[in-house]
Amino acid sequence: MSPADRGVNEVTSAGAAGLAPMAPVYLVDLFPGLHTQLMTLLRGLAPTAWGRPTACALWSVKDIAAHLLDGNLRRLSFGRDGLSATPDTPVSSYADLVGYLNRLNAEWTAATRRLSPQVLIELLDFTSGPVHAFFQSLDPHAAALFGVAWAGEEGWENWFDIGREYTERWLHQQQIREAVGAEGLTGRRWLHPTLDIFVRALPFAYQTVKAPRGQSVRIAINGEAGGVWTLVRGQESWRLFAGWEADPAATVSLDPATAWKLFSKSLDRESARRSIRIQGEPRLGEPVLGTLAVMA
Repeated sequence: MSPADRGVNEVTSAGAAGLAPMAPVYLVDLFPGLHTQLMTLLRGLAPTAWGRPTACALWSVKDIAAHLLDGNLRRLSFGRDGLSATPDTPVSSYADLVGYLNRLNAEWTAATRRLSPQVLIELLDFTSGPVHAFFQSLDPHAAALFGVAWAGEEGWENWFDIGREYTERWLHQQQIREAVGAEGLTGRRWLHPTLDIFVRALPFAYQTVKAPRGQSVRIAINGEAGGVWTLVRGQESWRLFAGWEADPAATVSLDPATAWKLFSKSLDRESARRSIRIQGEPRLGEPVLGTLAVMA
């Protein structure tokens, strides 16, 4: 039996169907442990491992570590200290925003290639505590400084912005782990929160998909780190719910590794297509293949 088949069977044998509104997730307390895992990993790397290529195009292990440091410094500067985050070039569309962020990332990565791995480790360790303290200080339901553009709306609350930050830190650490052959953080404690944030990109991915009101699409990610979510077509848009209902118009089943790689642009569309199973109407399952929960 394939992993996709097992995912469907797990859902259909899980008991009575039921949908629940997507609830906020509060991930602040996971940051110190995730950081400890990163420090242990980086401090144990051989000098040659820092130059290994990763799933991030053109970035080495060292480049990803530098990018994580950039994330810490930006959060402290823009969020805690109130430095203006206004772009220095016009940003009037999603594509403009992606282009602007890509330029910032490229400039930072080029500059930090002058830093040694040891300096990067020390700076990451030094900045992690203040970032965690800053996140803890925020009202999780106050308006976030930065929206979550890949979810398609502005005005998100802090809990979602912090959740997005968690997924970025988990994702980049996982990319380093894969590059150096280290064990991944793929148990439920670490990966399920990432998937729970990533799937919130689905309504945006489905925004142009037409369907009768009330029609649904089930997304089943099997395994201990997975879960079951359901998209339901409303009057004007799709809404995401936790749980499942009987007789969806389409069911998309995939394993956790395929899910996180697909949603983070770490897996090309055709490879993903071979790793998932779509039952029911293909037209309603296919948009999952184009879902991104990163800025790309």
